[in-house]
This record gives sequence, C-alpha cells and structure tokens, in this order.
Amino acid sequence: MATYRICVRGRIASSRIDLFEGMSIHPELHEEGPTITTLEGELLDQAALAGVLNTLYTMQLPVLSVECLSVRPAQSRHA
Repeated sequence: MATYRICVRGRIASSRIDLFEGMSIHPELHEEGPTITTLEGELLDQAALAGVLNTLYTMQLPVLSVECLSVRPAQSRHA
C-alpha cells in the first residue's frame, strides 16, 4: 500500500467521486487559469494507481503530477 497525491487540471464532478478508490478530492479554484484538483489517498497497489490514472485519462483531465507520499510494506500472508 502507498499514499499518493495526484494533481490534475480541471474539476471532477461530485457524481464521479466513487471512481477514485476512496481518495479525497480537493478542487482549488484560481481567479486566473484553470481549476487544479488534488486527489490524495491510499491505494492498494500499482494496479489501483493505474486504474485511477486511466480514469483521469478517460475523463480527459490532464495529469500535472503524481507523488508517492508514503509506502507501507505489504503484510505477509504466511502465518
């Protein structure tokens, strides 16, 4: 698991929030220029990250940055 911060140009409609794996979504309105939206939260694995990025691509929201804030080691399934 890892915590990510993803910034995109544009706004995400509240009806689409459920597509983002439980990440929190924070739009930042700017007087001059486009809205920048920040998504932040914990994702299970790289496949979940790819899913979020693919959803943003499908929504035609340009990705400005992807930052890994922290990584939590995977728990062993062996008992």
